[in-house]
Amino acid sequence: MNLLTLIIIFSAVGGVLSVAAAAIFLLLPDRQRNAVLPHGISFAIGALLTVAFWGLIPQAFEGVKPGQFQSLSGTILVGILVFFVLEKLLIWRHCHYGSCEAHGDEHHHDHEHSHGVKSAGTLIILGDGIHNFVDGILIAAAFLTDVQLGIVTSLAVAAHEIPQEVGDFAILLDSGYAKSKALFYNILASLTTVFGGVLAYFSLEDLHDYLPYFLALAASSFIYIAVADLIPSLHKKTDMKTSLQQIALIAAGVLLICTLHGIVHGIEV
Repeated sequence: MNLLTLIIIFSAVGGVLSVAAAAIFLLLPDRQRNAVLPHGISFAIGALLTVAFWGLIPQAFEGVKPGQFQSLSGTILVGILVFFVLEKLLIWRHCHYGSCEAHGDEHHHDHEHSHGVKSAGTLIILGDGIHNFVDGILIAAAFLTDVQLGIVTSLAVAAHEIPQEVGDFAILLDSGYAKSKALFYNILASLTTVFGGVLAYFSLEDLHDYLPYFLALAASSFIYIAVADLIPSLHKKTDMKTSLQQIALIAAGVLLICTLHGIVHGIEV
């Protein structure tokens, strides 16, 4: 199986799986959905941080000369700051088109404050499409560096997309979209991951020296999402039982990615 085929398959699987999982969540009663979602967030935190620190960053540093270590570290720093600014703009967008008191304290997959505004639903679709397009570029960069890294990066993307897709479905339904239309538009937006992956495959092959910097940006994205968005949401509940469950699920995410690294290490293209 050639590299382009792998990029297409894993880009499509990651996007479609996250939408499908989110759709299943929406079919659950509110009480069950609210009980299950935090567990998925905890698991995603472990997966994202492990892919960033165990896979993407080491591979990025292996791809540059020692004299470039500082510039690569600077890329991670700039990436985190850029994602902060982008999320600020995203939060402003939601606030501008709907009610969002204290919305800045929550990630955009907590959209309970949005109310029946059709334009907000349209913006969600456009924003999700752009986000998924960038995910496709990052997945392709990982595959072009190492097949093993590409596989675990794709799975990590899917893991963190599920909570976001649940929120996107919620705001589309609140904006007046029927469930079938909300599902269709989310799948359509998820396919931009494939477009981003294919485009990156043909362009990044000619920019091989820049691949470590794309990996660094991917790592900064995962670190920011986990630390700035997902971890704060876990602090809303502080009882011992919930805290132990969160720690266990984060550890499960870490162990899964570490195990996958070992399993797919011998995969040949």
